[in-house]
Amino acid sequence: MNAWRYCLTLCALLLAAPAFAALPVGASAPMFEARASMAGEAFDYSLAQALKKGPVVVYFYPSAYTGGCNVQAHSFAVNLDKFAAAGASVIGVSLDSIERLNDFSADPEYCAGKLAVASDADGRIARRYELSIREAQAGRKDTRGIEIGHGFAERTTFIVDRQGRIASVIGGMGAAENVAASLAAVQKLSADP
Repeated sequence: MNAWRYCLTLCALLLAAPAFAALPVGASAPMFEARASMAGEAFDYSLAQALKKGPVVVYFYPSAYTGGCNVQAHSFAVNLDKFAAAGASVIGVSLDSIERLNDFSADPEYCAGKLAVASDADGRIARRYELSIREAQAGRKDTRGIEIGHGFAERTTFIVDRQGRIASVIGGMGAAENVAASLAAVQKLSADP
């Protein structure tokens, strides 16, 4: 293979590989307000208000009622007491509608009425965090057999400290590993003077 062909092949592979892009550690976390749901009830969520109580885990996930997202929501829900013990709260963010999130937040298999999830239906919040968004795929269905009908933000978690700075960025790993790494980052943050 000549050098030119090798370069074209390498460039094509690099362009096809998924990119992990996100705001870096140390950046100011974009403040946001959104409709969110907890235990099937919609409410107005404010990151600025949540930070007054302590660090916040802002985790972006592709879609409610999909394989990895179901695992991630369940893992966060069963570990919420550990996050609270470290002084942190957790909010999930996806491009799902608030109606889908009302169902998801109340589902005993996933959010279990304990985990708050916010609707970023137009993707504005994800874009402010510099996350990639894949377009909706016609006919794609969730684990309940219902068409999804929205785009997908990349699975990335931000640990935001009380000062509104990004203390950790966690991505490029599976759902359960993402939760474990998030908990470790929050515990480290709470242990640091």
